Amino acid sequence: MSEDKFNYENPLIARYSSKEMSELWGPQKKFGIWRRLWVALAEIEAELGLPISLEQIQELKDHTDDIDFVVAANYEKSLRHDVMAHVHAYGDVCPKAKAIIHLGATSCFVTDNTDAILLRDAMLLIRKRLATVIDRLAQFASRYRSLPCLGFTHLQPAQPTTVGKRVCLWNYDLVMDLEDLEYRIETIRTLGNKGTTGTQASFLKLFNGDHEKVRLLEKKFCEKIGFKQPFAVTGQTYPRKLDAQILDVLSGIAQSAHKFATDLRLLAHRKEMEEPFEKNQIGSSAMAYKRNPMRSERICSLARFVMSLQSSPAMTLATQWMERTLDDSANRRLVLPQAFLALDAILIIYENIVENLVVYPNVIDKNLRQELPFMATENILMAAVESGGDRQELHERIRVHSQAAAAIVKQEGGANDLLSRLRTDSAFAQVDIEAEMDPIRFVGRAPEQVDEFLKEIIEPIRLKYPVDENAHADLRV
Repeated sequence: MSEDKFNYENPLIARYSSKEMSELWGPQKKFGIWRRLWVALAEIEAELGLPISLEQIQELKDHTDDIDFVVAANYEKSLRHDVMAHVHAYGDVCPKAKAIIHLGATSCFVTDNTDAILLRDAMLLIRKRLATVIDRLAQFASRYRSLPCLGFTHLQPAQPTTVGKRVCLWNYDLVMDLEDLEYRIETIRTLGNKGTTGTQASFLKLFNGDHEKVRLLEKKFCEKIGFKQPFAVTGQTYPRKLDAQILDVLSGIAQSAHKFATDLRLLAHRKEMEEPFEKNQIGSSAMAYKRNPMRSERICSLARFVMSLQSSPAMTLATQWMERTLDDSANRRLVLPQAFLALDAILIIYENIVENLVVYPNVIDKNLRQELPFMATENILMAAVESGGDRQELHERIRVHSQAAAAIVKQEGGANDLLSRLRTDSAFAQVDIEAEMDPIRFVGRAPEQVDEFLKEIIEPIRLKYPVDENAHADLRV
């Protein structure tokens, strides 16, 4: 907690997200980029013949990071304009270059090009975390590739699968998210130099009607700040479609994480798998025996927040009248950073859980065997037919025994005695019932599917994004 105990602190910064992501969206980074954009603009304008001296450019470079935020805040209070406040604050420390700062540009030159840089860099950080979680899940899936467990459809017992195969389902969601994220990183564009309504009129005037120089200015500028190309046409801002598309991807990752965390909470309820629980960790202030799945619950909580943010950029895009309105500004200041901060926290927790995930094979086997007799009846039926029995008669005997056993379980709370009933029925005397009850007989190709998934889908990702095996995700709280 900061020294100021009276003002609200954003818990995404104070409790959950990484220092790296917090600093990325912090004021020093943001306004430092603003100044670098002004430097880049001045450099290219000078290169293309405008009367800007090397001395002016050097002065701008010498003061890119010594930002006086108090001075800027005072200017903004007076001017009610954040960009002009920083133009003046920059000009105060660059008196020789003051006259050429922001030359030909409009406010969105710095705000939108900066946002594009921040969005790109934030997606790169998310990609790194996502690749790590994918790798950790893959390791875990490999370890438990052939451990049979009860499968569920409709949250009702269904045909067995394996723990490793289930983990691959979680992982494949993230793989698809990674594909979407990669596409957005690869295709992201920036505003460039477009002017007040996107017509580049101010730059055309600066270069005395030379259209080719205006085109070259934008091309060189985008290359200098690390973009392949700008948006082909814009109004005053870059298309707010970009924000909506990126939030769709972030929401998708949050959805996948929520699904994983929910499944894990259900498995913890069944005592089959558990998130890590530290030696001195307290599960409940009242019930000392409890081991609440607080990490998984936190993922669900933060994921719900990210998913809720998906609608804001969509509505902002839908209501940008003509060449732009300013009702996007306050909303984007909230939504864009907080979506990334929350997702950063989600992936840190996700990695932390998977690195220390606890499996209870004996409980998994016990729960599976409680349901397995009913699932094994088809195999037992076929084995009895192969031994010379009549399929229809055998089917009827199994039906009667199954209903009787189910009544014991559901009405009396007793154990499933279906196998005992079948063992004492002479119609099944030739069947090795114990052999037919081996759980591995019921998982189909699940172990092989795990191997194929890891080889064909995960290994290329590992080669593309090598993970530091010695790095581990630690929770701040």
